[in-house]
Amino acid sequence: MDFTLRAARNFVVVMVSKILMSYVTLNGCKQRCAWWFSLFACLCVLVARVSASPVPELPAYSQGYDPGRDPFADGRAALKLARDTQRKVLVEVGGEWCSWCHVLDRFLKDHPALQARMNRTFVLLKVNVDETNDNTEFLSAFPEALGYPHMYITDSEGKILFSQDTAEFLENGKYSEQRFESFLDQWGSSHE
Repeated sequence: MDFTLRAARNFVVVMVSKILMSYVTLNGCKQRCAWWFSLFACLCVLVARVSASPVPELPAYSQGYDPGRDPFADGRAALKLARDTQRKVLVEVGGEWCSWCHVLDRFLKDHPALQARMNRTFVLLKVNVDETNDNTEFLSAFPEALGYPHMYITDSEGKILFSQDTAEFLENGKYSEQRFESFLDQWGSSHE
C-alpha cells in the first residue's frame, strides 16, 4: 500500500474516532454532529478515489501492443523500474488483433481499483505478437504461450517465476474480479 493511501486511511480512522467522541460529548447537538458526519462522508469518498486511482503516466511499453517496439530495450527498462520500485514484472503477450486482449483491457479499465493494484504490484510490459513482428527471439526465453493474452511474471532480475494463460481468470465466460484478486494476493503480498 502506498504512503498516500495509508495516510488517508489513517486520517479517516482518526476522524471516525473524533466523530464518535463528539457524538457522545454533544449529546443531542444535532447540527454539530451533522457537520462531522458530512465531513466523514467526504473523507470516505476521498479515500475511495485515492485507492481506486490508477498509477499515473505508465511507460509507453505498458500502454499497448506496438509491433515497432523493441522488447529487449523495453524489458531492460521494465526490469530497472521494477528494481527501483521493488515490484515484479508482468509480461503480457498479445496484439491489437487479439479480441481477448481488448476484453482484458476493458475489464481492467472498468475495475480501476483492481487496475491500480496491479500497477502497484507489477511493472507491466506488453509484448506484441502478430504477422509483422512475432518477437520470436525475445519470447524464446519464455515457456510457450497457450493462448493470448498470456502472462509471465518475472522478478526484478528477469528470472521467470510464473506463466499463465489469462483464460484461468475467466468465470462463466467473463474475466472474474475475484480470480484477479486471488492472483494479486498470491504475487503481490510482499509489495503492498
